[in-house]
Amino acid sequence: MCRLGPKVNLITENHPVDLSKRKHLDVKSILIKRNAWIGAGATILPGVTIGENSIVAARAVVNKDVPDNGIIGGIPAQFIKAIE
Repeated sequence: MCRLGPKVNLITENHPVDLSKRKHLDVKSILIKRNAWIGAGATILPGVTIGENSIVAARAVVNKDVPDNGIIGGIPAQFIKAIE
């Protein structure tokens, strides 16, 4: 189980940078592990893993994996501290 606040965006697709391929999509999964909590309005970008027991602050934009037991926030999201 995980917790998602209102208006969380889980974005799993993007367009390639290569001009000749831009009409295609790059699709990457998002993995949200047990007991994660994603705050209201956060955006999780393609290919990101949200670690077990971690917290993503409201309105954060997550473009890199979140470690287990970590708190992250900001735009782009950065590590704030570990949950003890």
